[in-house]
Amino acid sequence: MYSCSELSRRNSTQTRSFAQFLLKPCYLPRVLLVPFHSAPYPIPIEVPHGSHHCLIKIILNSATMAPLLSGRSLGASSVSAIHLSSPRFGLRRAGLGGWLLPHSVSTRTRISLSSANGLRWKAEKRRSRLVVKCEAAVAEKGADEASGEKFEYQAEVSRLLDLIVHSLYSHKEVFLRELVSNASDALDKLRFLSVTDSSLLNEGGDLEIRIKPDPDNGTITISDTGIGMTKEELVDCLGTIAQSGTSKFLKALKENKDLGADNGLIGQFGVGFYSAFLVAEKVVVSTKSPKSDKQYVWEAAADSSSYVIREETDPEKMIPRGTQITLFLKPDDKFEFSDPKRIEGLVKNYSQFVSFPIYTYQEKSRTKEVEEEEEPPKEGEEAPKEEGEKKKKTKTVTEKYWDWELTNETKPIWMRNPKEIEKDEYHEFYKKTFNDFLEPLSYTHFTTEGEVEFRSVLFIPGMAPLNNEDIVNPKTKNIRLYVKRVFISDDFDGELFPRYLSFVKGVVDSNDLPLNVSREILQESRIVRIMRKRLVRKTFDMIQELSEKQDKEDYKKFWENFGKLMKLGCIEDSGNHKRLAPLLRFYSSKSDEEMISLDEYVENMPENQNAIYYLASDSLKSAKSAPFVEKLIQKDIEVLYLVEPIDEVAIQNLQTYKEKKFVDISKEDLDLSDVDEVKDREDKQELNLLCDWIKQQLGDKVAKVQISKRLSASPCVLVSGKFGWSANMERLMKAQTLGDTSSLEFMRGRRIFEINPDHPIIKDLNAACKNDPDSTEAKRAVDLLYETALVSSGYTPDSPAELGNKIYEMMAIALGGRWGRAEEDAGEAEFTEEGVISDSTAESAEAEVVEPSEVRTENDPWKD
Repeated sequence: MYSCSELSRRNSTQTRSFAQFLLKPCYLPRVLLVPFHSAPYPIPIEVPHGSHHCLIKIILNSATMAPLLSGRSLGASSVSAIHLSSPRFGLRRAGLGGWLLPHSVSTRTRISLSSANGLRWKAEKRRSRLVVKCEAAVAEKGADEASGEKFEYQAEVSRLLDLIVHSLYSHKEVFLRELVSNASDALDKLRFLSVTDSSLLNEGGDLEIRIKPDPDNGTITISDTGIGMTKEELVDCLGTIAQSGTSKFLKALKENKDLGADNGLIGQFGVGFYSAFLVAEKVVVSTKSPKSDKQYVWEAAADSSSYVIREETDPEKMIPRGTQITLFLKPDDKFEFSDPKRIEGLVKNYSQFVSFPIYTYQEKSRTKEVEEEEEPPKEGEEAPKEEGEKKKKTKTVTEKYWDWELTNETKPIWMRNPKEIEKDEYHEFYKKTFNDFLEPLSYTHFTTEGEVEFRSVLFIPGMAPLNNEDIVNPKTKNIRLYVKRVFISDDFDGELFPRYLSFVKGVVDSNDLPLNVSREILQESRIVRIMRKRLVRKTFDMIQELSEKQDKEDYKKFWENFGKLMKLGCIEDSGNHKRLAPLLRFYSSKSDEEMISLDEYVENMPENQNAIYYLASDSLKSAKSAPFVEKLIQKDIEVLYLVEPIDEVAIQNLQTYKEKKFVDISKEDLDLSDVDEVKDREDKQELNLLCDWIKQQLGDKVAKVQISKRLSASPCVLVSGKFGWSANMERLMKAQTLGDTSSLEFMRGRRIFEINPDHPIIKDLNAACKNDPDSTEAKRAVDLLYETALVSSGYTPDSPAELGNKIYEMMAIALGGRWGRAEEDAGEAEFTEEGVISDSTAESAEAEVVEPSEVRTENDPWKD
């Protein structure tokens, strides 16, 4: 037999004679149909005069079957025999001149034949004839170069194994998860096969997994009573890297449609077993299959590229059925992973919900009564005489012993029917799974089907995290992801839940998640996006249901703990505004003790009101006393009070609710729609000169001065322009630790000074403007009025000390001589424009006591 490269170098004349033979038409007798697996397959054809072989490859277009052509069909005088290179399929000749052809080959199917030296033929089946035509008698040089030589990839096994062990997994502890999952698959296979063959369960006991750490010897032994492996399966499964026995088993089940497929099997990639070398320097596998009478041992070292399989002959090490894996731990990992408590914790974390019982070997203690030994008498003392029957003294001692303990007691509640589960069971599951002492405020249990199938149970905790950083941390360990009840990860960075819903706790279990080989990273894909969308929707349904309960206390607790996160969602998730807005709660001018929803606000709106009014402030008290709300409260219009820093940004992102715009009453152009136009026109004519005079006095401090439509009791107010920051937002941005001070001037809204035409102060200033526009006192009054409006409107004055001095000055003028003064303090005092008090000169006459009645006027503001 020659290789392809050798055949291509043979004499072309021999090839031509063979090609000429193929040009002859071939006649087929009756066809015998025999199923065949797949194509192409190499068929050597012996050529007598060349004493060498020419390889022919048969390629079927319809593909799942391959024909076997007998020598007689191609001319018995030229070709002595045709042989398949893989006789294991049990093909046979159908007698003299027989044919083995697939039933899937139609009468017009074309079969392409090619030899190793570049010759190509076409065979066409026409009813009872097979016509073979040669495309070229001599292979061209270009075609030969184009085809080239075919090579298979090679791998350095030790290096590949090293990459699998040390590069796939981030944490060493996952070795136990992988080995327990393999044991669970072995038990699942046995349980499935025993449905049709009950004899498989005759020996071996119950279906269970046992883990025995040995701190003294530094080993861990993991045993299961599953299906076990034969010698051939040991070579096939453990000796072949990245070949999953579970995947092959599932494939066989799917091909047999009568049995179906068991979706409870976990294995997928075929590399989980090798994670044992993360912590072990040697692994010994002892296995016994019900299909075989012999027990075999597989043994390999961590730094070796080979393994040993031998038959077990020691009677003490015989097992009735299943597999026993012994890990000889590395010196660095010996103390950690041979600790029974550490193993118990890993099982509870990763394999708590495996469907088979998992027992771990634990050290326990018990108390028992033992007889107390009497002290022997001292030398020289006589032993006490025994009077009658004396009761023996006993004492209680603590005895330590080792025994098996069931580790995975908690059952996967999400696998059960929600109608069969009581509320207390959900609460108990939540407390055990998430180590919480409070009951959850609400929960939801659901199953989704369609493009993505998964089960989930979600909970709203009874209390927010004490650490503020954990509240909006997208990497919280609140969502535990399982694949077929095996824990995969709880470390997500927003893949399953957005940041503002990171407080939600729960479990998600799916059979077809796109995981990487280490099962630690959830790959970004369309399936993940669909899962995220459905989880978020179910969470909103749960919160909405909580808000609609008659007992408002639960939702009040929820809002106190997580209300800020709902507002954060308005900023970060514009796609869910319709779900988020009904959940928001605010104080208002009509409800300053109980928060109201936006739905309640809209229901209470008058018919002619077409906007939702709000005011952002630093506290509820300052919002209630702000001058902006005076006119609206007088008109019985409700105003929402936004008293938390995040409120204003959240509302600005919502923009509208039920076709009602949100309007900030601290900004210009407030439209209350029922203004008296005649009075408004008269006020503008009357105070037009005053507005210009005040603007002249204030200069660039304000953009303009205008008559206000929002004031009723206050003399003036400072409002923001339509664009830019409000007073509240300006205050918040100045307080930012890492804020950009250069953007303050750019983003600061223009300030508009609004005056109340009906207030006495404004009327007095109007008179001063007309009669004495150059009056120093009038100018100082305008300046003080502006500074006061700055504070009452929520702005921060540029110089608080200067404002204080102006107030002190006005107080001194108002209080001067009201209650009289002592003789030693009777000297006159002068107040400068800057507010500094200077003593009068010594030339002043003897101080005269001024009675209060002499200085009080009818319009004295301090008069009782």
